Amino acid sequence: MESKIVAQAESSDNVPTGQTPARTRIWRALRHFFSSPAALVGFIGLVVVLFIAIFAPWIAPQNPYDLMQLDIMDSRLPPGSESFSGVPYVLGTDGQGRDILSGIMYGMRTSLIVGIASAFAAALIGTTLGLMAAYLGGRTENFMMRLVDLQLSFPTILMALMVLAILGNGVTNVVLAIIVAEWATYARTARGTALVEREKEYIEAARCLRIPGHRVLLRHLLPNCLAPIIVIATMQVARAIGLEATLSFLGLGASVTQPSLGMLISNGYQYLLSGLYWISFYPGIALLITIVSINLVGDRLRDVLNPRNAR
Repeated sequence: MESKIVAQAESSDNVPTGQTPARTRIWRALRHFFSSPAALVGFIGLVVVLFIAIFAPWIAPQNPYDLMQLDIMDSRLPPGSESFSGVPYVLGTDGQGRDILSGIMYGMRTSLIVGIASAFAAALIGTTLGLMAAYLGGRTENFMMRLVDLQLSFPTILMALMVLAILGNGVTNVVLAIIVAEWATYARTARGTALVEREKEYIEAARCLRIPGHRVLLRHLLPNCLAPIIVIATMQVARAIGLEATLSFLGLGASVTQPSLGMLISNGYQYLLSGLYWISFYPGIALLITIVSINLVGDRLRDVLNPRNAR
């Protein structure tokens, strides 16, 4: 009781008056998050990446995959060059005459779609199975956890390659491959957190009141297990983007008509020893900025949402 009073007293410091407890917690979490310079840099970088990806069709100088806008005479132009028609190419062009800057903007769209969609779906599947395993226990838990152990025994890249070897290339198939490769991580994390929460009094009270199991899972157990899952989901977005780039670089990711950063890097790999560095270099920098920004945000979320690190 005394710890609650102390926590409430501390939460009232440096917080605008007239706010509800929920808004107070959000305010403190935001102040804690942005107090880190690294997190601020990562957040700004992520906002810029999201802005570019969302508005790429309107701000990109060229649709790099519209054949009517490409001219083979503009292929492999260095950064700062102009086309024969006077169009400037800030970052140069690739071997097919595509504007590198426009390709990066469109490639970010594909990479973020793959990363966010696969992380969300894998989190939904893995969290559901993990919570069910922890709540039901017994043979159900043993079966699900042995399935998770079997899944985690395979390297992620190997599992994704196996799935794509069966399904073929394409953004949808890459998303499915990453879901298959990553859902077990969420399941194990959700189960571990739910096992701790399952032994607490509020879960016992809900069972004594004969509340249906699905309501206990959704309204009581899930909200108290969300913090680590949110952190893992954020980190897994960056992991999925990197995995998609690896698969595209190997020729098993997105198709030619659906650009991604990994495919842009792969397109310029054959020219690296010829001095045409910009074809792979700038998409690689864009991929690095995207992944590092997401990881910085995820690292800070881990600190903010971890009660042991709360200030």
